[in-house]
Amino acid sequence: MSASLFIVEDEPELAALVADYARAAGYAPTMFGNGLDALAAVRAGDPDLIVLDLMLPGLDGLAVCRAVRSFSSVPIVMVTARVAEIDRLIGLDTGADDYLCKPFSPRELMARIKAILRRASPRRADFAAPGSWLSVDAAGQRMSIHGRPLALTPTEFFILAGMAARPGQVFSRAQLLDLACQDSLGVGDRAVDSHIRNLRRKLAAALPDFDAIHSIYGLGYRLDL
Repeated sequence: MSASLFIVEDEPELAALVADYARAAGYAPTMFGNGLDALAAVRAGDPDLIVLDLMLPGLDGLAVCRAVRSFSSVPIVMVTARVAEIDRLIGLDTGADDYLCKPFSPRELMARIKAILRRASPRRADFAAPGSWLSVDAAGQRMSIHGRPLALTPTEFFILAGMAARPGQVFSRAQLLDLACQDSLGVGDRAVDSHIRNLRRKLAAALPDFDAIHSIYGLGYRLDL
């Protein structure tokens, strides 16, 4: 069965071009021209991935991303004409899994989609490593803290699962990019920092008296279980 893609883009020609490339890659695309319609469709359906423009009528991409993340961990690739790094990091902090600036190559977008869907599929059982407070279900791509579900994006899941498999080890940013299968896609160190920041926030909400992820100056990050 073809993976379903929601293409949320208010430029009809660009949306049609991305849809054509998606069909050629074997995906089933559905196009939306504004954020409100897209959000309603995500709530009603279950897409495998969302390609989300930042500047949208009705509801902008950041607002759509925040709303989707309140009830779904569907992978999101954000695209935008804003090239400033702060916009890029805001997108990642909001919960996007990847970020692509316009103008972009549709082939590169398809490559990123393929990589994200590959790592979001139920595999990599070697990442299942329960800790004293963290339980990892690699096949179901689920985590829980003391039995309570932890809502994570696919990228956050694989970073945290990889660290949990080797608690106490210091991971460089390059190693964390490798865990997320993003090292070959031009994602920089600052993106890793954004994902780690999101993970810390979520872990702190569930474990307010425990500092789980530590920054090791000049080296990277360590997870304590």
